[in-house]
Amino acid sequence: MKTIAMIGTGVMGASIVKHLLQADYAVTVYTRTKEKADPLLALGATWATTPAEAAQGKDVVLTMVGYPSDVEEVYFGKQGIFETAEPGAFLIDLTTSEPTLAKRIYSEALKRNLHSLDAPVSGGDLGAQQGTLSIMVGGDEADFEAARPLLSVFGKNIVYQGQAGAGQHTKMCNQIVIATGMIGICESMVYAKRAGLHPETVLTSITAGAAGSWGLSNLAPRMLQQDYAPGFYIKHFVKDMGIALKECAQMNLQLPGLLVAHEMYEELIAAGYGDDGTQAIMKLYDVK
Repeated sequence: MKTIAMIGTGVMGASIVKHLLQADYAVTVYTRTKEKADPLLALGATWATTPAEAAQGKDVVLTMVGYPSDVEEVYFGKQGIFETAEPGAFLIDLTTSEPTLAKRIYSEALKRNLHSLDAPVSGGDLGAQQGTLSIMVGGDEADFEAARPLLSVFGKNIVYQGQAGAGQHTKMCNQIVIATGMIGICESMVYAKRAGLHPETVLTSITAGAAGSWGLSNLAPRMLQQDYAPGFYIKHFVKDMGIALKECAQMNLQLPGLLVAHEMYEELIAAGYGDDGTQAIMKLYDVK
């Protein structure tokens, strides 16, 4: 697995490409706006004009795009991956997408003698930059084991979850925890301010106790500094929660905390904050 195509070079995708280049993989990239890939081309990546061109002749095709519709387009669309991916290649979707779509990609890959894994990631911009992403993987276990060395270039906690779609279902579990957790983090900081405490000092205590979490350690300080730059976009988080709610409906499952979080983040999108990071939920609170 030495020749890699990367479809999508956004906040996390660009960092993943950098790790692959540093590990001496030959990487071809495609993204809708070439200018966004220029820094990667300067580091040695090769440009492709379509997903099909990027995938042709590659050992592995990685995809990390925005929405399930984007995933469907880059795999099944005109000039998509399935037009040129050669038998034996690995198709690994790092996008947070729909479990049913992951199963569809897997089925099509089987027909074409391709290996397919759904492998959504967690860890945001920092995890991508540091090469410490958590990767949850669905597909055939033998394919997972074959792909593990490649995934370890940009991930640390790499876990096989089960057959096709299981990686995406696991990512929904991850997003549900984050959705309700972000509300708790905001309300904790608002309470600290209203009580006359120094929130930064409060964080020193509570991040080391039972309340500790990745979000509390990494996103609460950004909230306090009014740093809303995206480690993960609100618009993509709302997409993820929508997928989780759709799956809940199919399983006849009620998750009221997820519903509240989804409504709050939709309010942020309506206010024009969809391109902010998820920590911008603080904007819904009176923090004076």
